[in-house]
Amino acid sequence: MRLFITGGAGFIGSNFIKYTVETHPEYEIINYDKLTYAGNLDNLKDLDGRPNYKFIRGDICDRPAVDRAIPGANAVINFAAESHVDRSIESAADFIQANVVGTQTLLDAARAAGVARFVQISTDEVMGSCREGEYFTEMSPLRPNSPYAASKAAAEHLARAAMVTFGLDVVVTRASNNYGPYQFPEKLIPLMIVNALEHRELPVYGDGMNVRDWLYVRDCCSAIDAVFHRGRTGQVYNIGSRAEKTNLDVVHSLLDLLGKPHSLIKFVKDRPGHDQRYATDPTLLETELGWRPQETFETGMTRTVQWYQDNADWVGRARSGSYREYYDRMYHWRSR
Repeated sequence: MRLFITGGAGFIGSNFIKYTVETHPEYEIINYDKLTYAGNLDNLKDLDGRPNYKFIRGDICDRPAVDRAIPGANAVINFAAESHVDRSIESAADFIQANVVGTQTLLDAARAAGVARFVQISTDEVMGSCREGEYFTEMSPLRPNSPYAASKAAAEHLARAAMVTFGLDVVVTRASNNYGPYQFPEKLIPLMIVNALEHRELPVYGDGMNVRDWLYVRDCCSAIDAVFHRGRTGQVYNIGSRAEKTNLDVVHSLLDLLGKPHSLIKFVKDRPGHDQRYATDPTLLETELGWRPQETFETGMTRTVQWYQDNADWVGRARSGSYREYYDRMYHWRSR
């Protein structure tokens, strides 16, 4: 089995590669990644020199480059994406290019190369904000509220069209909010951990009452693995852990784990169009494929905090350069 994994140097992609190396050591892995700001080969340095692992630096929008890299692949698993909502609000163009044009380029290249299965990694954000007492299912309408979510919804439609029109074997996963090792520190949990460790203010949008279903990244990887191997062609599978927490609850938990005062929290101006609640129903994945998360919110958070405490060098390298300028741009003007 040869896997063509795009975006494999990113957060979920690199964790999935590590999971696959552990659970399917006989598989060949091609990691195809452009290495934008969030792509980090530090995440996979322990795989250097393995005969069944190969890294290729490339852009999923570059069809000739993809055509050179993909031959012999049995499956494409597309993690490559621009993924941060705030950045999409600043400028949507990169998101349309990577998430829409890039996905279509991969779909075309996969068909031409005779790839047997295409796994499109999507997000619960394509379904918009969920009202209290309701839960997203695979049949929920797509109502994206940010440029990022809209670009991922468009990618899903393109993947479905490739299946219906051309017969490409496509499956789609929609995961809830992931957290865990190797997450770029612009996202909520690593940002709060790192700031708390440095005894800096923790910027929380609005009143902190936005609700998310928090999923430990290794559990997400095991779900994607199950969908890849056993999912039905054309099916969308929600991935969630039923661990709904407000952002403020999450921040309080992190501060308590680190022994830091809640007074470090600083409420800042909210994000435009900020979805109030995501709540994903993973019943189909559980009943059809037998998947269950292994980590609770409490155990996953403990593991995550410990990882960031133990990997200060990784954090320092990830936050160097353009990250500092971006952080200042995102949060300083929001201060109240």
